[in-house]
Amino acid sequence: MLESTVASVEDRKRLDLQIAQWQFLLMQPEYDEEEKKKVRSNFMDVVIKQEMAPYYEYACSEMGIEVDQMLLKKLKDSNEEKLKSFDAKIEDAEKNLGESEVREAYARKAEYLCSIGDKEKALTAFSVTYAKSVGAGKKIDIIFTEIRLGLFFMDHTLIAAKLGLAQELMEQGGDWDRKNALKAYEGLYRMSIRDFKKAANLFLDAVSTFTCYELMSYEKLVFYAVITSMIALERNELRDRVVKCAEIIEQLHGQAELRQYLFSLYECDYAGFFRGLANMETKLKFDRFLSPHYRFYTRSMRAKVYKQLLSSYRSLTLQYMAEAFGVSEKFIDKELHQFIASGILHCKIDRVRGVVETSQLDSKNWQYESIIRDGDVLLNRIQKLSRVINMLK
Repeated sequence: MLESTVASVEDRKRLDLQIAQWQFLLMQPEYDEEEKKKVRSNFMDVVIKQEMAPYYEYACSEMGIEVDQMLLKKLKDSNEEKLKSFDAKIEDAEKNLGESEVREAYARKAEYLCSIGDKEKALTAFSVTYAKSVGAGKKIDIIFTEIRLGLFFMDHTLIAAKLGLAQELMEQGGDWDRKNALKAYEGLYRMSIRDFKKAANLFLDAVSTFTCYELMSYEKLVFYAVITSMIALERNELRDRVVKCAEIIEQLHGQAELRQYLFSLYECDYAGFFRGLANMETKLKFDRFLSPHYRFYTRSMRAKVYKQLLSSYRSLTLQYMAEAFGVSEKFIDKELHQFIASGILHCKIDRVRGVVETSQLDSKNWQYESIIRDGDVLLNRIQKLSRVINMLK
């Protein structure tokens, strides 16, 4: 009998990552106050509906707000009552039923603890369920839930450990659906730790097979795929894997700002790109996975677009660059100086003439200079060794 594939979305969405995103937004002082009111209402509605006493206590502590003790007691009482019911079913299964029923009873308790945001107890319960599970598929589903717990609480240590275990189990017998799901899970983690190259490749691989709606919507997957690809991929790869990807282009019809941002870079509309980057900066700033990296991202994208323009010329004026990007000469001059000083851009500025002179090496010249440089190092080492040998004679 074939083992069932990945659990249903309803089962997998017991701990909705949107709740953690709402908590993140409520903690942002710059987030629009009117929008915050809507977010706060949605947040509390879900916390109360799902009786999330442990998470409510944790979230209040994180946000620095006072706990409603009457509400907390009501939620805790409901939690205790349901946990007693789960324990009774576990006891009955162990006394009167078979191994699969016992495993199912433990699984239901673990899933409930997960749904109320009791991280540590949920992990303990999943550990018991995992030990009672037979077959790689069921074990992988448990690990996926544990990874979601890690993503919910942004516990990178937990996520990394469980991803490693999931990859090991995939080699033992993971099916096609679960292998595709793992790409989305790992992609989200890689993006959250600023490994944009790996994240871009994983997201792009997942675009045509995505079913992980417990992690994010398909629209959000495409957003992340485009954002990470633009910073990580070279122009020709961006064209082949993103600009010409039918699934992505179809989704971009409903994401006008993202579409404008992508095509302004690809079509060398530099003033349009700067406008698009400003829009994206706001989106990244209020996304809990990307917020820690939004300054790095915007700075890196500015450097990338400067390189793209400069690579086409041996020299060009500051005035031309300023007009191309729709900014002042003073801004361009300051930006270029910063990137030159940090070694990101290879060019020099002649302030007297107001000209930027590029010193870009093509790949063959770079390889040639690298070989010469390495050869000189090797010759120096041989000469030193020769002198030592002569002294020993």
